[in-house]
Amino acid sequence: MGYPVQIALRYLGSKKRAFVSVGTAFAMLGVALGVAALAIVMSVTGGFQEQFREKVLGVNAHVIVLKYAVHFRDYRDVMKKVERVPGVVAVAPFVINPMMVTHGERTATGVLLKGVDPELMPKVLDLPRHIVEGSLDGMRKPGAKPPEAPRDSFSPGNGGSWEPGKTGMGSGADSDSGAGTGKLSVLEAIERQIAEDKAQDAAADAGTSDLATLIATGAAGEIATGENEKPKATPSADPLDAILAAPAANTNTTAPAKDEPPPPLHPAGDVTPSGGYTSTLPEDDFLPEAIDPDPCRSPEQVKTLPGVVIGKSLSKRLAVGLGDCLQITSPQIGMSYGASGARPPIAKQFRVIALFEAGFDQYDSKLVYTDLYEAQAFYEQGDSVTGVEAKVDDIEKAADIAKQVDKILANGVYHTMDWRELNHGLFTALLIQQIAMSVVLTLIIVVAAFTVIATLIMVVLDKKKEIALLKAIGASDDAILRVFVYQGGIIGLVGTALGLVLGWIACKFLLAYGFPLDPKVYFISKLPVNVRPTEFIITGIVAILICLVATIFPAFYAARLRPSDGLRAE
Repeated sequence: MGYPVQIALRYLGSKKRAFVSVGTAFAMLGVALGVAALAIVMSVTGGFQEQFREKVLGVNAHVIVLKYAVHFRDYRDVMKKVERVPGVVAVAPFVINPMMVTHGERTATGVLLKGVDPELMPKVLDLPRHIVEGSLDGMRKPGAKPPEAPRDSFSPGNGGSWEPGKTGMGSGADSDSGAGTGKLSVLEAIERQIAEDKAQDAAADAGTSDLATLIATGAAGEIATGENEKPKATPSADPLDAILAAPAANTNTTAPAKDEPPPPLHPAGDVTPSGGYTSTLPEDDFLPEAIDPDPCRSPEQVKTLPGVVIGKSLSKRLAVGLGDCLQITSPQIGMSYGASGARPPIAKQFRVIALFEAGFDQYDSKLVYTDLYEAQAFYEQGDSVTGVEAKVDDIEKAADIAKQVDKILANGVYHTMDWRELNHGLFTALLIQQIAMSVVLTLIIVVAAFTVIATLIMVVLDKKKEIALLKAIGASDDAILRVFVYQGGIIGLVGTALGLVLGWIACKFLLAYGFPLDPKVYFISKLPVNVRPTEFIITGIVAILICLVATIFPAFYAARLRPSDGLRAE
């Protein structure tokens, strides 16, 4: 060990031969506090990232395949292709839609109902690991099958397509036979509208505005069938030709008979309410069990209901436990139009078979799992899914695997996303937060470095005579420079080591204590801390470099000091 190191260690002490001087002690303490603060914050922000990633991947898959279409009925073929991609561990379909959940007088809106395959889901998701009560047994009813695809009068799957000369769809029957699908086709609607127009014209010619009278006497029927027209048209094989060949109006319609009374236009008998006109309606509507059956009222019927898995927070909100009956309602507002025409929202009853706790309040209070077939029955799409989710062996390679899936599918209809893209906003915000807080807390080390600069300058000014004597007896400028560089490096090294120890102790204390957080604000119940050696090493290296840079100015000042400047005062 050369004399520059010995001189540097000697200058760290005070004139009274103390271990370190007061200035040196404060410089070390400043560096230690800055390093400890930076290490703790990096561990906490890294813990947030780790916790959010664990929670997200606990209930979501690593790779998801979606389809830009109303229906996704070819999901089984897509699953086979995805399974062949290297790195994919398991694949499963899913359906997810917003619903309303009701139990007794309590209701939760904005709940996401996720339909999963009970056999494939445990291979893709970590949901079974988060179950705290119950199990997945009973989620799928025995003998359950996918719902059939809907059929409408315009669908080729409803017996065929429209053919000229036929008013039905593939049945070959005309509109007068009453056979077919039981719905009005386009031609039947045209025929009815034309018949009504003819009846109105006939009513005007007959000098009456009472269309109901014409219908009652059969005049409207004669007009619709064209029996009273002169001359009669030859029947055509195509109803459309007959409609186009029919005259616009009929002036030879027979007027209704005068001896036949018109149909009654008002109800007969006494219409006074039983309680009089001052009676009030009951506050609650009561419907008999035969009209409005409720499976939740019978314990035996509840046992036969399909199973559902809900979060711990949602169960507390609805005051529901294992074996209780829930009602899930699709959230259509008013009426929705499907293949069967206008229909109201669908409500189905389920039995709670398990409670899960992912530790993420957004999931514990908003997610509900049930059988895939039961979730499909809420919408008229048949055996269709929202997407296909896959689990990979290395989550860091999920983006590359998603690109390979895109190449294999080779169709612009499909879109593949990995877990980072699916939660891009969340993890980007966490990364920006970690970088910003690390930069801000690095300034604490920079401030401590100014303390190091001030300490070294004071030492240089105090040791001017010694520096002059050293240079007078042959010490080089480089040796004097190294004396103060070593001194600043020792301050930085000791302060950094002390700061890392303090940071490690503080992180272990936070882990042991479990500092509580409000889950409604932070989405997790306690402060997450993830102590990673890499972050501690990076923090230490940055702190030492800052301290070494801080020694440059005082060291150069001492190295350029001439012997005459130091001895002039003597």
